[in-house]
Amino acid sequence: MIYSYKHKDVTWIDLENPTKDEVRDLIERFKIDAVVAEELLSPSTRSKADLHNDYIYLILHFPKKTENHNYTGPLKKDSVEIDFIIGKNFIITTRYSSVDAILEFSKIFESDSILNRSNIGVHAGYVFYYMIRNIYKSIYEEVQNMKDQIAIYEENVFSGKEREMVETLSKMNRVLLYYKESLSFHKEILVSFEDAGKHIFEAEFTYYLRAVMGEYHKAQSALEGSINYLSELRETNNSLLSTKQNEIMKMIAIISFITFPMTLISSIFGMNTSSIPFLGSNNDFMIIIGSMMILAGFMFLFFKKKKWL
Repeated sequence: MIYSYKHKDVTWIDLENPTKDEVRDLIERFKIDAVVAEELLSPSTRSKADLHNDYIYLILHFPKKTENHNYTGPLKKDSVEIDFIIGKNFIITTRYSSVDAILEFSKIFESDSILNRSNIGVHAGYVFYYMIRNIYKSIYEEVQNMKDQIAIYEENVFSGKEREMVETLSKMNRVLLYYKESLSFHKEILVSFEDAGKHIFEAEFTYYLRAVMGEYHKAQSALEGSINYLSELRETNNSLLSTKQNEIMKMIAIISFITFPMTLISSIFGMNTSSIPFLGSNNDFMIIIGSMMILAGFMFLFFKKKKWL
């Protein structure tokens, strides 16, 4: 499917799952190399930034946005690929699935909010800048949503739900690591893109080339902050859970020691012998029970004095 937009002298072609006929038309219309055109027909496994005679071929992979902010549900780790062909007066985007940030930008591109910018129609580099900024903004907002969700998890951790939070925090950590992995190669690719952009566009555009890297760093910094926040919270949750488990084990051990004399006495008097003291005398049962209680009380006072209770 092909979508076409135009503002002044700049043309934007947006392709979703392009066909051979659509790519063939692009070759003829924009003088695209056959090798590049061939790559547009199917997803690529790696990101890159290649400089050609009069355009830049850029491939970036982005994390797929989590549906309905369900960070604890099944995670599909397939990333979203967007191919950019950026010339002086044209920009071509190719994607193999629906990308919300691109769809949102297409609406913005057609509205006065962006077309009234004085530089948007100068060349396609400005269109790319506003487009990639919108994509990184979308990632930044998604990471901020995760951070807000982590804050909710923090409340649960300190409200006695440590056990339930172990799996929840682990799943959130998996999502954040997926985002980190998806963005891991962007820095070096954008550095290459900045160098290539200096050969295609005028010197005045250098600021925007650097600003693209700034938009990436903004999203990346938010992601690193959320990862560190979650890591600290997981450690705190594990510590609280371990402390609670240790307290339980401590109480079990203390109860065992307190009841040990009672068990010992009952075992002794349960022996099948003929010379056990007190047996057969008046109040023998009360004497044995009393001895158990006295020893248990002594053990209780001993633990209390040691401040183990």
